[in-house]
Amino acid sequence: MTAHGISRTRELLRRGELSAVEHTTAVLAAAREQDTLDAYVAVAGEEALRAAERADRRLREGGPDVWRTLPLLGVTVSVKDLLQPRDLPPARGSLLPNDRPRADAPAVARLRAAGAVVVGKTATSEYGWSASTVSRVGPPTRNPYDPRLSAGGSSGGAAAAVAAGLCDGSLGTDGAGSIRIPAAFCGVVGYKPSLGRIPYVPNSADRLAHQGPLPRTVADAALLAQVMAGPHPGDPDSGLGPLDAPRTRRTLRIGWIEYEGPAEEVRRGTGQARPALLGQGHLVEDIEPYRTDPYPALVDLLAACEAAGARPEHDERADPGRLEVIRYGRTLSGADVIRAEEVRQELRTGLRALMDRYDVLAMATVPVEPFAAGAIGPAWAADPRARRWLAWAPAAYPFNMTGQPALSLPAGLTRSGLPVGLQLVGPVGADDLVLTLAARLEPDLATPAPAPARALEPAAAR
Repeated sequence: MTAHGISRTRELLRRGELSAVEHTTAVLAAAREQDTLDAYVAVAGEEALRAAERADRRLREGGPDVWRTLPLLGVTVSVKDLLQPRDLPPARGSLLPNDRPRADAPAVARLRAAGAVVVGKTATSEYGWSASTVSRVGPPTRNPYDPRLSAGGSSGGAAAAVAAGLCDGSLGTDGAGSIRIPAAFCGVVGYKPSLGRIPYVPNSADRLAHQGPLPRTVADAALLAQVMAGPHPGDPDSGLGPLDAPRTRRTLRIGWIEYEGPAEEVRRGTGQARPALLGQGHLVEDIEPYRTDPYPALVDLLAACEAAGARPEHDERADPGRLEVIRYGRTLSGADVIRAEEVRQELRTGLRALMDRYDVLAMATVPVEPFAAGAIGPAWAADPRARRWLAWAPAAYPFNMTGQPALSLPAGLTRSGLPVGLQLVGPVGADDLVLTLAARLEPDLATPAPAPARALEPAAAR
């Protein structure tokens, strides 16, 4: 691995054992030459090296105090191809034209302002439509633990790059599990904050999409989120405060959810978290998922939003799977969308009441092991015309509909050597509670890193 993770890189820079230029140069070279997983769609150039040079100068001039105002100084980060860095305009995983201005998205600008060096754009499905990283702009992103398998998605490039040591941390997006699913598949931390905690500009009309970090550790996730959080005039949700009072008790009430049909290896992996939670003094109770599956309503909300932003003259160049979603969206009426919103409100009400009884919910992030690299899901969900393309991740999408904070924490490996993710979910606005619990649980669920990317067959040779 070339990148060390945020905390380790900061330590090496602080000690003077590594310079920002040396680190950035090595990461850029690895991203260009050792990306056997097709995690990147574009790698930064001179601007990244100039940023690293500025970081070294500030380290020399500012001494230890520089970290107080520039907490990410010299750290390398990648940005999902849906988001805008000024020097690497996003293709958004698509052959369709991109008319967004060449300016940093707010979260990217805040990362740079904290001293981070943006090293490239990571792969996504077209506009993030599927929970895989398959698109028409390049090969599918592969799993760092087994390159025959999927890295998940749609922030699969971000998760794979972090797991393979091709950056210290990454910025992703999550509209129905797109941060947490690839984090679980790739053995990294994936954190979806409460809706609006990190501003999303331009804002999505379906109010499902969140931005959040994918690093190696919970501490790194908390640091990245702290840097990116805060109101922004371009995102009206970013000015909203938490709905629930802070919860500070050390003994937490944990609601444990087992969804139907999880793979036995997933159940075994996440099961080790239960005695760990009990050992920390928390109360753990089995609870049932919500009475009504909100998936049909999610599909209608997503499809209507995709159709609203799609031009018929672009249909031929669109991803075929996403086009099926668009075509379905064009059949929906305003009344259909309102009925879907009613389901969302019922879900929000029900989960709000549940969170009055429990501080945190715990469950497997994804009930299945990674599927084939070129697929958009397990075989039974792989045909987008059946509108089941996200149904295989029932623990992910409900919390986009409610806006609750959710974090996927690596929970060990299956017998075949594939990562498993444990998801922790808190009340809206209780992000610090989720992060604190995850940090305390992390040492008990240590997950070995994948084999070095250079040991795999180069992408260009496949």
